[in-house]
Amino acid sequence: MTQSRHIKNLGKSRELLWDESPIAEMQGVSLVLHHPTPRNVAIVHDAPWEGNVCIYHTVLKYNDKYRMYYRGAAYKMATEHPQVTCVAESDDGITWTKPDLGIIEFNGSKHNNIVWMEEPAAHNFTPFVDSNPECTEECRFKAIGGDDKSGLILFTSPDGYQWTPASDKPIITDGLFDSQNLAFYDNIRQCYVSYSRKMQPLLNSFSLRAVQRCVSTDMLHWSRPEWLSFDDGVPEMELYTNAIIPYYRCPEVYVGFPKRFTRGRGTKYDKYGGAGLPGVSDGIFMSSRDGLHFNRWPEAFVRPGLQHERWINRNNFTAWGLVETPSDIAGTPNEISLYSIEAYYSDAPARMRRMSIRLDGFVSVQAPYKGGSFTTKYMTFDSDGDDTRLLLNASTSGAGGISCEIIGEDGAPVPGFTMDESTLVYADDIEIPMEWKNGSNLSELAGKPIALRFQMSDADIYSYRFGKL
Repeated sequence: MTQSRHIKNLGKSRELLWDESPIAEMQGVSLVLHHPTPRNVAIVHDAPWEGNVCIYHTVLKYNDKYRMYYRGAAYKMATEHPQVTCVAESDDGITWTKPDLGIIEFNGSKHNNIVWMEEPAAHNFTPFVDSNPECTEECRFKAIGGDDKSGLILFTSPDGYQWTPASDKPIITDGLFDSQNLAFYDNIRQCYVSYSRKMQPLLNSFSLRAVQRCVSTDMLHWSRPEWLSFDDGVPEMELYTNAIIPYYRCPEVYVGFPKRFTRGRGTKYDKYGGAGLPGVSDGIFMSSRDGLHFNRWPEAFVRPGLQHERWINRNNFTAWGLVETPSDIAGTPNEISLYSIEAYYSDAPARMRRMSIRLDGFVSVQAPYKGGSFTTKYMTFDSDGDDTRLLLNASTSGAGGISCEIIGEDGAPVPGFTMDESTLVYADDIEIPMEWKNGSNLSELAGKPIALRFQMSDADIYSYRFGKL
């Protein structure tokens, strides 16, 4: 009999197949990292208060509208100016505009989209919408920003446009904050979480840009920083940013999109030599089920690619935040949009390009055409009425397919739900119902420990859940 300590109560939540945590055994299949598809240029930073080193973008949703906060800055351009914090807006996450806010004066005019311009916070001002139920509307928006001299300073705002410091003292002081440092409220764990930069010393006295975590109950008093940990066997790498956020379709799981920095590398496209700090960057993907230990992929999630401008120092930064957007292909499901910087440190204004990936589509269990199988660990699920189904986010080829059997607590296939009784699935969709000869209703198994065994050929499974279609 399966011991209860090994049984996960899935409830009605989604299980993501991004790491080996939910998997008991794999044969002939493997976890595979997928990559986003480049789409349109979302925004060009060509205003006089912007320039070629605009970065540290934050994308969030508020009142059915999207906002993109970012640093406006220029390097060796005719329009060099003090750093400012700007905001763009969008109704759909695809087309972005710069509102004329009339808040901050720049070169004698308030006709701009600037919301903050005082140093040091203007360097990396990073807002979020506070989802804490106890948060007042006067402080619904919060932001942190600062450097290693000032520490991280807390700001609040009722509307995300008019900002004021929340305290005369920094909230976090232990770190090297020349990066995008961020904070958010975790509704599952009911605490504030911050991820920030610090240099991590190694045994050979070489230090890497790394990420630390702090937690808080009130945004003012924080725990001592802890280093993130990673799976054994993954090589050391410098993480210039972190872009960690709860995954909105399964908020108990965190996703992160750090910019990986390979220092000392230069290319012929880098006119400024990395401003004396050369290096080539790409974007990586990582995920975590506890917010501290991450499954970090050593292969790039976003490669520089064929655009020469992306091979210039410090490009390929991924904005903090995910947006669900319509697909470019009519009749297909929504997808996730991310935003990635290009033309940073070039002679042209920096740009943010939108990229897209399928819902839950960062990692999958993948089988080749010759086939393979995997078995999940034991779980329980909650009934969603008399039509509770097993729904897969999966993709097969026309010649491939997926079959599934349900294993009971005694380790044997459940009668009526064996592999021989499973209907072969060949499809590509976000929620594919698994069926057996006697139907697809699993409500009689709700609350009972079960495991799933999948047989696959030329197929990917990204996630699954139990519920109504």
